[in-house]
Amino acid sequence: MKHSLLRVLLVEDADDDAQLLLRLLRKEGYAPDYQRVDNREAMAAALASAGWDLIIADYAMPGFTAHDALEIYKQAALDIPFIIVSGHIDDVSAVAAMRAGAHDYLLKNNLARLAPVIARELDEVRVRAARRRAEQELRFQACHDPLTGLLNRREFERAMEQAVRTAQRDRSQHMLCYLDLDQFKLVNDTCGHVAGDELLRLLSATLAQHVRASDTLARLGGDEFGLLLSNCPLDEGMKIVAGLHEIISDFRFQWRDSAFQVGCSIGVTLIGADTSDAGEAMSAADVACYVAKEQGRNRCHVYQADDRELAQRRREMQWISSIGAALEKNSLVLYLQPIYRISRDAAPALAGHEILLRMIDADGALILPNVFIPAAERFKLMASVDRWVVRRLFSAIADGHVGPELLGDNLLMFINISAATVNDATFFDYVQQQLAEFSIPPRRVCLEITESAAIANLTASTPLFTRLRQLGCRFALDDFGSGLSSFGYLRHLPVDFVKIDGGFVRNIARNVVDMAMVEAINKISHVMGLQTIAEFVESEEVLHALRELGVEFAQGYLLGRPQVLVEADGAARHGE
Repeated sequence: MKHSLLRVLLVEDADDDAQLLLRLLRKEGYAPDYQRVDNREAMAAALASAGWDLIIADYAMPGFTAHDALEIYKQAALDIPFIIVSGHIDDVSAVAAMRAGAHDYLLKNNLARLAPVIARELDEVRVRAARRRAEQELRFQACHDPLTGLLNRREFERAMEQAVRTAQRDRSQHMLCYLDLDQFKLVNDTCGHVAGDELLRLLSATLAQHVRASDTLARLGGDEFGLLLSNCPLDEGMKIVAGLHEIISDFRFQWRDSAFQVGCSIGVTLIGADTSDAGEAMSAADVACYVAKEQGRNRCHVYQADDRELAQRRREMQWISSIGAALEKNSLVLYLQPIYRISRDAAPALAGHEILLRMIDADGALILPNVFIPAAERFKLMASVDRWVVRRLFSAIADGHVGPELLGDNLLMFINISAATVNDATFFDYVQQQLAEFSIPPRRVCLEITESAAIANLTASTPLFTRLRQLGCRFALDDFGSGLSSFGYLRHLPVDFVKIDGGFVRNIARNVVDMAMVEAINKISHVMGLQTIAEFVESEEVLHALRELGVEFAQGYLLGRPQVLVEADGAARHGE
């Protein structure tokens, strides 16, 4: 029979009684490892020096009672069953002992209950321990990032709020650093998310080893980290940041046969008495980090209130909430600009429209896309914007808000999509679902993407274009000719139209180089079986030159300015 080890602290002045209890424990299958104490000092020392499973105490001993033992037991704050064994104890005394912290009591002339009581109490200890572990784990998970074990964003923001309060109260200084890895996407795309997760774990552990005990390090999300340097002026903090930057720059990540050098862009801002709140500090550090990336990556940029680049980035960040609200409330505005078929011996004939997007600010002023689209791209909102345009346009047609003279059955709708949408694996299904829901013939839809975005995302754009063309949609390559290797890539992209970059078109009547470029693009496109569309047609001279070159379509202010298609409130209007 295998005996279970039981570490027992016996509070007993009589060794004979102690041996009686030990024999009984052995008989019940326990292997007691015990110590006997009979005074206050010995018990306090025993509780401090060893981990006990059980305390069995005599109720009455000369100069040291069970109540004295319970007092020491409570001071030690240990979760150990405390069982009283007495030769005689009345009910009142027993109840008082239980209220004082004892778990049970037994009489020495009736110890048959001892084994069941011990088993019950040990089970309850295990249950309580498991509950405490679960609670600790939940508390940890609530405060920490599950992948890296660092603090999470919510807990970091709490630390920042405390730092702001301290700075305002004591006029102390703290330094906030926003860290964004530069090569993380390359690791993810090359080796997969498992490798990316391992990189984050290893780098997080490395960073945690090199920050001060007083500092707060957190993973904010993705490949972004926050570091709060407490009570740290700028000059001292920059030395710490320089050291961390060097550590990250020297970090090499090995995954199977691939090795990666990981850089890091860092945005820095001070938290001082004039910092209004944690959100302001986080925004400043985030913007400074973006500037560091734009300046070449793998560097640090310190926020300064009068920094022009930072001011521009902050203005862009302010667009996040505006764009999000506009998408939610359908307060963006759809415009359209006509595209005409042109030829030498016939008047221009309407062939379709490019769908354009505008915003209306709180004062009712029109906001052009070159103002808010860069912010949407920077903060990963473009995929949502593109989907909004598709659904808004299709629903307006299905609901009868758009007349046939604008978007009739034979007219194409040229819808711009972004690089983010090209890389969205679910976009094909979304378009297919929207076409079916609103009964839009796919042949009327021509999706339009810039040449640079299509080439930069060639592995994603080619299969997307192919699948949507198989569905019946068409594709146009916008701003063609702006890239360095336009013709080389053109044969790899399954498109139907080439929109010639307006920078070449607008001056072809006076610039022989631009004329030669447009002529070359037009000829090569035709050889490949593609039709051409010239943008920025703003004069009769340009239109005449395009006709002579044999360009099929033209778009520009000469032929028609953008006009409102669907207002922000859902109403339609056919002119500005």
